[in-house]
Amino acid sequence: MSDGTAVAGPDGALRCPWALSTPDYVTYHDEEWGRPVHGDDALFERLSLEAFQSGLSWITILRRREGFRAAFAGFEIAEVATFTDADKDRLLADAGIIRNRAKIEATMANARALAEWSPGDLDDLIWSHAPDPAARPVPKTLGDVPAVTPESTALSKALKKRGLRFVGPTTAYALMQACGLVDDHLASCVARSAD
Repeated sequence: MSDGTAVAGPDGALRCPWALSTPDYVTYHDEEWGRPVHGDDALFERLSLEAFQSGLSWITILRRREGFRAAFAGFEIAEVATFTDADKDRLLADAGIIRNRAKIEATMANARALAEWSPGDLDDLIWSHAPDPAARPVPKTLGDVPAVTPESTALSKALKKRGLRFVGPTTAYALMQACGLVDDHLASCVARSAD
């Protein structure tokens, strides 16, 4: 049992403890989580997947990510914005994704809202909420990693003000972690030292 500090994985490298429960997590942790993500469609995908994750384990979403990408047209905002009620019915019957009506409807509504934004607006809005890394202590244990921050609360409010749904402060912070706005890899984690 970990005390919340980095743990040696099968290769001997120290990693955040959450990353070691499955090989899928190790790959995601080492290659994606905390790395900067830019581009409206890429950020729409991450925002949508974080919303679908709400109340579930991230591994559930990670293992269905390709199914989500297929079901939601690669998360191309312009394409998802054209989805109809027939698409919603198709999604509700798709065993390759999480079939939650409210989350499916929110993803479609978010795409319609984002389709009205200028190119680059989502990227600019999200990244404008990245905190100054020098102002944040490097986490040494999982207990040092917050679930919500003033920046994630502000990002949530800004997204909601622009018409997006399923973007609460906790979801916004998970997005910030996943997309590299913050680096919450623990101080001794191999993924932090790799940068």
